[in-house]
Amino acid sequence: MTFKLNIPPAEINAWAARYRNDYDDRDAERIGAAARSGHHLSRDQFLSLAEWKTKRTKSRCRKNSEEYVRQVTSSALTADEPRFKIQVLRLLDGVDWATASVILHFCDSADWPIIDFRAFWSLGQPAPNQCSYSIWQAYTTYTRDLARDLKVSMRTLDRALWAYSKANQPATSGRVRR
Repeated sequence: MTFKLNIPPAEINAWAARYRNDYDDRDAERIGAAARSGHHLSRDQFLSLAEWKTKRTKSRCRKNSEEYVRQVTSSALTADEPRFKIQVLRLLDGVDWATASVILHFCDSADWPIIDFRAFWSLGQPAPNQCSYSIWQAYTTYTRDLARDLKVSMRTLDRALWAYSKANQPATSGRVRR
């Protein structure tokens, strides 16, 4: 998979500033800070982040017990192995690649992108129908390198990719929405 930034690099910060979402990022950022400090999520924190990504999985996410959420997120956030981090989060009911990427994005100490059809479009690719670790790895490597080269945080890059797509991507039957 070959990515190519559709946004002029000099406009990244301007697009990031245009980012508007239905959900308050400050809550997600507070949850992330608490998770980095405590090395796990509570069930309520998990449910908030999952809903930040999509409301469609709400009933499935609610099936996870407090202890299960704590153990799974603790395993992911304290692990060193990137593949393990993303894959173990997918053990939670209602969590697939996109929601797992949100948990890592906000809660892990490393920089992780959020998988989203809008971000893929802004990087010159359609969102994959089925994600895989190889796609996740390529996407993560590209966005980390891009953020470093542009001297912006992963959060700034994510906001810019989302906002640019929201303003420019033709309306279609979308994939995962925030």
